[in-house]
Amino acid sequence: MLTVTLYTRKDCKLCDDVKAELTELQSQYPHRLAEVDIDSDASLTEKYRHIIPVVEVGPYSLKAPITRQKLQMTLGAASDRKSQLEQLEDPVYKQRLKKAQTVTTGDRVSLWIARNYLLVLNLFMLLYAGLPFLAPTLMKLGAETPANIIYRMYKPLCHQFGFRSFFLFGEQPFYPLAEAGLTGYKTFEEVSGIPNLDDPYSFTRFEARNYIGNDMVGYKVALCERDVAIYLAILGFGVVFGLTGRRFKSLHWMLWLVIGIGPIGLDGFSQLFSQFNWDWLASIVPYRESTPFLRVLTGALFGLATAWFAYPNIEDSMSETRQYYVKKFAVNQVSE
Repeated sequence: MLTVTLYTRKDCKLCDDVKAELTELQSQYPHRLAEVDIDSDASLTEKYRHIIPVVEVGPYSLKAPITRQKLQMTLGAASDRKSQLEQLEDPVYKQRLKKAQTVTTGDRVSLWIARNYLLVLNLFMLLYAGLPFLAPTLMKLGAETPANIIYRMYKPLCHQFGFRSFFLFGEQPFYPLAEAGLTGYKTFEEVSGIPNLDDPYSFTRFEARNYIGNDMVGYKVALCERDVAIYLAILGFGVVFGLTGRRFKSLHWMLWLVIGIGPIGLDGFSQLFSQFNWDWLASIVPYRESTPFLRVLTGALFGLATAWFAYPNIEDSMSETRQYYVKKFAVNQVSE
């Protein structure tokens, strides 16, 4: 028996007319009718809102206006095709038919992920960007053991240099190196007492990595300034993307390179290369230490551009997945 899928919505007179025509054609072309409410999923609404009713029978599709003659021709073609495939005993057709007629736990999980992926991503980013702020909060409350666990968790993921990190509950939100040239701020060398931090080959930089702070200075966030900006920007875009109905189109890859990669690469690599202490390189790239403002700005641009490039592409893929499974579940519900 044929399976006919009708994409419809409430209070759609044209949809009701097509449904009535299909009922009258039931004796001539036996079929099961699976109705899919396009308002059950935003991607279906976006795709079909201006063209319903839409009828799908096998590989054939009709959209409004749909006449009785078109329905007869489509049902007849689908019926002939089905008979031929069954006579040929095509194994690919049999396997595809069996898969379409069976709803597995994997199907349900896939649909759940396709519908809730953005919530999962946002919760993950909230947790990932939030735990580093929990570490200094726990230190302030005297819970050093759980705080140190968080610092260790993030140590393989970030350099955690104290002079490139934010501090909470202290005199200043950050303590840059003297080489950063910021006036009006105590330097990291002053508050930590760690010498030779301008030398990237100095072992004292490991001390700066392990430096957490104290009640006067405050306590270090477990991610550096740039990483904090990256992940908070990704989280921010994810929240806005969800609140606006996931309508953003993907950022062009050229703009991603210019807005996201360009500034962070220029700021990060110019700092890195300038501190190699190579005489020939010093004449090309003078020694520089980036500032908290530049780290936050370039990190935020990278996070925003990356999320803007990636999330709409993920949505396109998940949208197709949702449409496939919504139709499959509707068909199998009629078959039961």
